[in-house]
Amino acid sequence: MGGELMARKKNSIDTEVLKKIYRTVSRIRHFEEQGIKLYRQGLIKGYFHPYLGQEGIAAGVCAGLLPGDNIASTHRGHGHCIAHGAEVKGMVAELLGRRDGYCKGYGGSMHIADIQNGNLGANGIVGAGSPLGVGAALASQIIGDGKVTVTFSTDGGTNNGTFLESLNMAAIWNLPFVLVVENNQYAVSTPISEATRDTELYKRGEAIGVESHRVDGNDPIEVYEVTSRAIEKCRKGEGPIMIEAVTYRHAGHHVNDPGAYMPEDRLEYYKGIDPIIRGRKALKDMAGLSDTEIDAIDQEVYDEYEEALEFAKASGEVTAEEFHEFAMGY
Repeated sequence: MGGELMARKKNSIDTEVLKKIYRTVSRIRHFEEQGIKLYRQGLIKGYFHPYLGQEGIAAGVCAGLLPGDNIASTHRGHGHCIAHGAEVKGMVAELLGRRDGYCKGYGGSMHIADIQNGNLGANGIVGAGSPLGVGAALASQIIGDGKVTVTFSTDGGTNNGTFLESLNMAAIWNLPFVLVVENNQYAVSTPISEATRDTELYKRGEAIGVESHRVDGNDPIEVYEVTSRAIEKCRKGEGPIMIEAVTYRHAGHHVNDPGAYMPEDRLEYYKGIDPIIRGRKALKDMAGLSDTEIDAIDQEVYDEYEEALEFAKASGEVTAEEFHEFAMGY
């Protein structure tokens, strides 16, 4: 992990790419903060797992993808969905259980999918996205469509059998597959040090001959630089590649988990290297943007969300008859 120790030259990354990455980080942050409020108001059913603190990973990874490339997500998947191009209005509608949501309100927070745009969906089963991603990557290899598939997994997911089985299969078939492990250092409330002897998870990929990297997940630019190179290598038939992105969530596992097991000093450290802070710094140092110009990006994000919320509230709920007809279709 290089973080801000990596030497970066002004204009070494296109300004529009830097703005896109920051806008995505800001969009995810605002979506999650407002989503928590909606949950507290009783407008969201079920659980809500915020992505707060981890936004730099989704933003950095997906900035290197092309339209039509695939992603497979996790239970903490709002950020991945937004970063891969989902419209916020469809996502808010889905959270509120409305018919104009991405899954007509049937999926809710943990099951948003957008198959037409390459989002294979969030998943309530830990580690279950890896075999789905490998399947999509195999299909791309057979068809020859040039697509790359990225699966987001978790530190807890690396201890599931599907993790090694999927990565090994991708390796023996040289699939266009990038496995991104979001290591936020807890599986629910279990610290990673109590779940595995070696906490440097990228070594698991190396052990089976897969090119593997460890990056600072709170630095969206570092994530972008490493992942975009990995994606291009996979597109050339040099996959798979594993990336461990080290991060730290801002609170407990879900909105009703107070996170009392998270040491205060460690939480404060990671909040001090927050993806929003790092993204703003990159825009200033690398693109020469002013605070006023960056604030304008944030304002666009806030305005977009307000429009999305009004759209979602105006969207009707699926009737019992509609649900029955939908269910009978399967």
